[in-house]
Amino acid sequence: MKAWMQELEEARVGDISQQVPLSSLTTWRIGGPADAVVVPSGKEELARTIRILRRHEVPWMTLGKGSNMLVSDKGIRGVVIRPGSALDFAEFDGPLVRAGAAYPFVTLAVKAGRKGLTGLEFAGGIPGTVGGAVYMNAGAHGSDVSRIFKSADIVLETGELVTWGPEEMKFSYRHSRLQEEASRGIVVEALFELERGEAGEITSAMAAHKDRRRATQPLHQPSCGSVFRNPPGTYAAKLIEEAGLKGYSVGGAQVSTLHANFIVNTGQAAAEDVLTLIAHIRGTVKDRTGIDLKPEVLVVGER
Repeated sequence: MKAWMQELEEARVGDISQQVPLSSLTTWRIGGPADAVVVPSGKEELARTIRILRRHEVPWMTLGKGSNMLVSDKGIRGVVIRPGSALDFAEFDGPLVRAGAAYPFVTLAVKAGRKGLTGLEFAGGIPGTVGGAVYMNAGAHGSDVSRIFKSADIVLETGELVTWGPEEMKFSYRHSRLQEEASRGIVVEALFELERGEAGEITSAMAAHKDRRRATQPLHQPSCGSVFRNPPGTYAAKLIEEAGLKGYSVGGAQVSTLHANFIVNTGQAAAEDVLTLIAHIRGTVKDRTGIDLKPEVLVVGER
């Protein structure tokens, strides 16, 4: 047994599994194995895990529900850390909402709406966790996490637990400071500030968003959500559709016939199929319009 693995087990940080196929943990259902997956039993155990891995110079990454992520076919060398049940909670105190990193973002939006709190309606169709939403500054329908964000407790790659507010997070479109190599860390929990609203109006708005998603997005097929960021003044889906790429496929990866900014796994797609398709879409749109589409999906793993 590797020294770092033995130390993690002796430290009783939580559940540890080896050679886990990440296709089972991502919404695209694509990806090779990770050397190990660790699910810490709490925030202190998470910090301890990071410190042990740092001491042994073992690379790591975090994974929530696995949306907005493409794992390579060879998988990930090192450790994948997943927030566990201790971080799967939500607490409401007036307009303030504190939620753990593992809590589903959609569920948080639904609960807030039922309590007559407005500001999270945009999250009704984002298939990730609170931790992933903060990390990516997730957004939709003209709003995003930065609009409601108050603070987050974060374990840095040194194992130090810190609290960052909006200024420290440096939010921008689909971006936060945590995506920068010099500021790596794992969101433990986040505090949001919402506003009072009318529960019926909020739930009606969310229901309308849900109906529209069902009609226009391939929710019945494995995907990562939107693949490309929307360029200023237009939409990636519009550019891809106008380029005649709806339904275009490479191997098992296909541009959705419902929504052109979705790439779906039709059954046996490999990560390389998706990457080749992304490159083809970018090249075709660039040649036709001069616009270079920027992927918002995170590509990880050994190539």
